[in-house]
Amino acid sequence: MATTETITLNAPHAPHENAIEAFTIILPTLKKAIIKSRHDWDKHEPKMWSRAAGLSNEALTKFDIKKDLVEIRSGVTAYGTVILGKIRIPAIKDDEGEGFIHVRIHDPPNRGAEDVIFHSLFTDERHKEGEPSIWRAIQTADTPLEFFNE
Repeated sequence: MATTETITLNAPHAPHENAIEAFTIILPTLKKAIIKSRHDWDKHEPKMWSRAAGLSNEALTKFDIKKDLVEIRSGVTAYGTVILGKIRIPAIKDDEGEGFIHVRIHDPPNRGAEDVIFHSLFTDERHKEGEPSIWRAIQTADTPLEFFNE
């Protein structure tokens, strides 16, 4: 299993055609995962998806990979390639700016893009003594795309 210590990611960059293809393959699974994550978090901590409050599931998941996958990073592991993607959610524009989700997918070796697997969404949950807690599934434009293992 990859960790921050065991994977070296390339620098953030605009997606190439192979990344667009990989994210397009997992798109139906990704949209279901977004809806499920919001539903699950809303049960116990609605702050996680608060930037999407008032949006329908359809509006939240109405993005186009070719236009809205704005940045990727990837790194090779013994079991394939981990690809991180920053996807713009066009329906989210608020006082924090545009909204983005960070997605992790996996492309096993030697088979092309048809076996790409959705892995997870980045949900930032931090609690530090003396500071306000943070719950954030929708990131800002300046949130760096970094390895996460959720």
